[in-house]
Amino acid sequence: MIARIRRMALLLGAGLALAAAGPPPSPDVVAGRALAFDRGKGNCLACHEIAGGDGASTVGPALKDLKARFPDRKTLFTLLWDEEQRNPQTVMPAFGKNLILDKHEIDQIIDFLYSL
Repeated sequence: MIARIRRMALLLGAGLALAAAGPPPSPDVVAGRALAFDRGKGNCLACHEIAGGDGASTVGPALKDLKARFPDRKTLFTLLWDEEQRNPQTVMPAFGKNLILDKHEIDQIIDFLYSL
């Protein structure tokens, strides 16, 4: 009887943990996270700290609260496409202009960053 109660408590706890985690992320958020953490594509961790990432750098600002910092997606998209247009002294790679990421991939990374 006690073992059954323990099993039920574990199942209930697991169910509550899943419910608290919220709905699963969209496929674009998942793809954006993979691109951001991919050392051969987005490679965001080379310069930025991101929740859930390992080996982060502090060369650039932490990537958090980006939806509040960049409420207009177009501004963030332009920054990722070619930050040199706005700031010629930047060290931020021109991911779009240099064909590292395409438009869809940049949109996916923005979806991921907006989910943080």
